Amino acid sequence: MKLSKLSRSIGIVLGMTALFATAPNLQAKPEPSVVTDKVSAMEEQVIQWRHHFHANPELSNREFETAAYIAKYLTSLGLQVQTGVAKTGVVGLLDTGKPGPVVALRADIDGLPVLEDNDLPYKSTKRGMFNGKDVPVMHACGHDTHIAMLMGAAKILTDMQDELVGQVKFIFQPAEEGSPEGEVGGAEIMVQEGVLKNPDVDAIFGLHISAAEPVGTVLWREGGIMAAVDPFKIVIKGKQAHGAYPWLSVDPITTAAQTIMSLQTIVSRELRLLDDAAVITIGAINGGNRSNIIPNEVELIGTIRTLNETARDHIYEALPRKVNAIAESMRATAEITLPLDYYYPITFNDHVLMKQVVPTLNRTAGDENVIYSKPVTGAEDFSFFQKEIPGVYLWIGGRSVDTAPEDAPAHHTPEFVVDDKGMKLGVKLLTNLTIDTLFHDANSKNDK
Repeated sequence: MKLSKLSRSIGIVLGMTALFATAPNLQAKPEPSVVTDKVSAMEEQVIQWRHHFHANPELSNREFETAAYIAKYLTSLGLQVQTGVAKTGVVGLLDTGKPGPVVALRADIDGLPVLEDNDLPYKSTKRGMFNGKDVPVMHACGHDTHIAMLMGAAKILTDMQDELVGQVKFIFQPAEEGSPEGEVGGAEIMVQEGVLKNPDVDAIFGLHISAAEPVGTVLWREGGIMAAVDPFKIVIKGKQAHGAYPWLSVDPITTAAQTIMSLQTIVSRELRLLDDAAVITIGAINGGNRSNIIPNEVELIGTIRTLNETARDHIYEALPRKVNAIAESMRATAEITLPLDYYYPITFNDHVLMKQVVPTLNRTAGDENVIYSKPVTGAEDFSFFQKEIPGVYLWIGGRSVDTAPEDAPAHHTPEFVVDDKGMKLGVKLLTNLTIDTLFHDANSKNDK
């Protein structure tokens, strides 16, 4: 009899211990089919949002109407909404009221000074002021789709908040394309203003639609997926003389020509290209005003693109070494500004987080549509978020099945266009990445 009571007591204690030990995990993760159904139901609304933003683009740090539209919608969802972040950014916070990690999702919201050349019912005819000039404005890089997809994910996750744990931040970031002259903006300023704090974000995800990749695909890569960008300026100073008497000059134009060619040997002869590619490009040469005058100085403006810190550090050492040596050999002098006015770090996908979410990509897009990506020498200021916390940045397909790969328009061009159908996968990915990370991280912390 005493043994029986003791057994029952032990059983009760063990049962209560197990209950309390697993209490934080009692919230079951939603079934994937729930997300699939909600994304399908949202698709038409997401397309309508995309068309609205495409027809009403605004330039970097001038996204006032765009921000107001986003903030109004997030407020209607009942989210905690903060505006004016990094001037025109909007942040919405979903708090489930249950313990768990904090996941952030980011979309960029600015357009470009490009005149659209597409025959679309929602074609942009907007204009704006860029560096003091009246210019056409177009969403020529797909940021209109990024906004619409994140708004769709915000709606779905908010509707599901009773089934979730933790918190979700929806970050609508201005000025990804770069701020106007004399201004600052973008992800770097958002980070400085504390967008990843209060509450502290544990992981962040971002997507970029691609006009080159087919609808329904997602491209991923561990480590560096997009390059660091470091603009620079070189001013070569010589001695002016008549073009008929070059021996009286110290010719900065000839010096500049030798400098440009020599800079290319940094990549081709000094870097270990088996590891990662790098690029040094001179994009502008300014100097002289007549055919028969050798000028006093020449200005070179260029950009450096690197995919690992080792290559970046090497170029930072090699560029002034080359420039100054050539200038000295030509009796000229050189002034180097590196970086010039801004820089973006490497868009670096955290190895642990990337491996963690690959199964989410496979489940969401289908194994055959998940592609391991080559690195891209373009740059993204999403990298500023990744410098602070683990983050993953992905490419999703936006090329219509009716468009051949060779006919796909390039980003940042008047012909740029993507298929509305590509956004469905984007919304689903943002939603599933959030849910899987919320529950994975919550369970990991509880296991500890």
